[in-house]
Amino acid sequence: MMKLRDYEIGIAKLSNKKHVYEFVLDDDFFEEFGKEIILGGHMAAEVELDKTESLLTFHFNVRGHVRLTCDRSLEEFDYPLEVEATFRIKYGDENLELDDDLWQITSNTQSINIAQHLYDYIGLALPMKKLHPRFVEEDEDEEDDDQDILIYSSRTGADTDEDEDDEDDADPRWDALRNLN
Repeated sequence: MMKLRDYEIGIAKLSNKKHVYEFVLDDDFFEEFGKEIILGGHMAAEVELDKTESLLTFHFNVRGHVRLTCDRSLEEFDYPLEVEATFRIKYGDENLELDDDLWQITSNTQSINIAQHLYDYIGLALPMKKLHPRFVEEDEDEEDDDQDILIYSSRTGADTDEDEDDEDDADPRWDALRNLN
């Protein structure tokens, strides 16, 4: 099994400028996180780190494909994926997660491991409904059919005769309440 140390970026000795890193995310990478969501894949990640005195800005650009399980047939298939995300780290008194895409670290932090961030951004880019490509056209046809369904209608003046018929079919116990007006 591969170690996630390959995804550590030493920030202590970096100068204040832009730095570019390239990583390969293969089956060994995805295996480190388990196979519940993503079974495997092959992706290339380009990470641009813009370091300033008070802020680290990571720009992730990940392209490739992941292997998923179809929700309908349980078959494995390759799903092409392209992810672009930004993550920021600022310096402060303690290590905190301030927001999903903003962390705070102490100034004596030596390195940042971005493996979990890469995996999370890939996971967030996956579709909610994972369908094998052969089912995608069928599913799109069903969505088109759903658009033809009438959801709301209002009655016009010509429909008032039907209202009177509906009142006759109503429960007679409600007649006493209608007469209270």
